[in-house]
Amino acid sequence: MTTPQVPAPASHEHLAGQPHAIVERDGVRYTLLGTAHVSRASVDAVQAAIASGGYDAIAVELDEQRLQAMTDPDALGRLDLVKVLREGKTPLFMANLALAAYQRRLAEQMGVEPGAELKAAAADAAAAGLPLQLIDRDVGLTFRRAMQRLGWWGRARVSASLLMGLLSSDEVGADEIERLKQGDVLEASFTEFAGQTPELYEAIIAERDRYMAARLREPPAGARNVLAVVGAGHLKGLASHLREDREAPADVRESLERVKPKSRVPWMELIIGTVVVGGFAWGFWRGGVDVGADLMLQWVLVTGGFGALGCAIAGGHPLSILAAFVASPLTPLHPALASGTVSALVEAWLRKPTYADFMALRDDVNSARGWWRNRVARVLLNFFLTSLGTAIGVWTGGLRMLGKIFG
Repeated sequence: MTTPQVPAPASHEHLAGQPHAIVERDGVRYTLLGTAHVSRASVDAVQAAIASGGYDAIAVELDEQRLQAMTDPDALGRLDLVKVLREGKTPLFMANLALAAYQRRLAEQMGVEPGAELKAAAADAAAAGLPLQLIDRDVGLTFRRAMQRLGWWGRARVSASLLMGLLSSDEVGADEIERLKQGDVLEASFTEFAGQTPELYEAIIAERDRYMAARLREPPAGARNVLAVVGAGHLKGLASHLREDREAPADVRESLERVKPKSRVPWMELIIGTVVVGGFAWGFWRGGVDVGADLMLQWVLVTGGFGALGCAIAGGHPLSILAAFVASPLTPLHPALASGTVSALVEAWLRKPTYADFMALRDDVNSARGWWRNRVARVLLNFFLTSLGTAIGVWTGGLRMLGKIFG
């Protein structure tokens, strides 16, 4: 079998002083240019590399969603918030907002938009008529796989940290900025929210190194010299996978895009539901109608009260607060009636967000007052605080019920 001939190397003067690696495989020369996501010098290096004319394809560490967010500021205004709520994508939407708010803080502090070099690579590739390859994994998949690795407590901690990050206006610390200069914007963002853990590293860095290497091994037709613009933190791992991986690229991508399906048996809901229904049954059996009805009333008042309180703190409409009160006692018994989703849907229906709300969202979430002023943000706050209130109410009501049973 004849080995494809690798094209003659282009001049690499534009790479002088820049972290980079060159890998030759299957007749293609890959030039991996490592960048700092908050550096004007990286933007200049990318533009100089493309202007050199030595490449016939450009690859960037982006997915469709992140590229659209960078290049189409009006995309947010076309979002169907009700659809997001119904499809259970509210946590992912909030994570994207937190990432955007974090990047906004960085841009204001550093004077350079995070990922500006990736945006420049995409724009210059289009201007030069070069094919653009988006090699990163969908950010939603990365988020879900990372959250699955953390377990229940880790997910709760990240969710709370995401909300705090959205409300924060503090400057980004020197350690985070240094990580961005040497690493990856998603890694720095998750570290900001949840701290560094092996589980996060595996999903956010190691898996994406392997995924991007697989995508690079599927270059545009006819490409022989490919420039890949990636965060400097990916350079070593990406080059290693690009040289050494032997598994078919499609198989690699399939395995790294797979999200573990939720258990068909909702064990936690079954346990809580059994305790609640069992408590009611015990009350009616041991104490008659009076005791059983009293237990049921206490459950409704405690869970409904906490859920409604969360909605009220979020500035919910009176009917949204009522919806939270009605749905909260039923949430542990019927997961499809999640109180946060129900109250947020009612809020979005009664106070329909406008195009202006979506356009102002990234600015408004940078202040506490903006969260209550912006209708989109208030719907999200409604979802989160109602869910939190219901969770507190469920555990409080459940413990009170157990106290009466075993007391």
